[in-house]
Amino acid sequence: MRSSASRVLADSYARSDRSPSRSLKVIGVDPGVTATGFGVLEVRPGGVTVVDAGVISTTAGQALEARLNALHQAVHRIIEAQKPSLLIVEDLYTEYKFPRTAVLMGHARGVIYLAARQLGVAVLALAPSEVKRAVTGNGSAGKVQVQRAVQTLLGLESLPRPSHVADALGLAMTGMARITGRLPMGRATRAPAPR
Repeated sequence: MRSSASRVLADSYARSDRSPSRSLKVIGVDPGVTATGFGVLEVRPGGVTVVDAGVISTTAGQALEARLNALHQAVHRIIEAQKPSLLIVEDLYTEYKFPRTAVLMGHARGVIYLAARQLGVAVLALAPSEVKRAVTGNGSAGKVQVQRAVQTLLGLESLPRPSHVADALGLAMTGMARITGRLPMGRATRAPAPR
């Protein structure tokens, strides 16, 4: 089921004249307190462009509030610079035997949502299995499978590394497909340079 944000964007995109000046930019974010991957895609009538991609890292020895503040500031700067129509974030998941991981990921997602809200950008949360299924055809795909699928679909010269970048680009592609109705097929015009 589509969220109201993706439904409104999809309707707007469908009604647009699809002229060369019409574009859609989305940011995919793979949240984590230690490493948060991000990938920015822009679709134009001529294809999909990888605008930016990388990893936001925090220092393990810092207090949690300092790490969350650093993550918030970095995400805020990226959103402000890129001006996306939509931010796609990985939905919360965990096995019950790892509750601390879920809590930390929840903190990271919270500051990402906050940055998006502060800048008026809609957020769409997607389950990891949905993204894996969309890009690989298998909801249980491993990290290397996702990396290879993202490389193929975006036409990248090399495997997107680290896996956080591939996950973020996969999120961006899947969110974009919700709006445009299709995944890119090897037509990206620039490979990401991890930060």
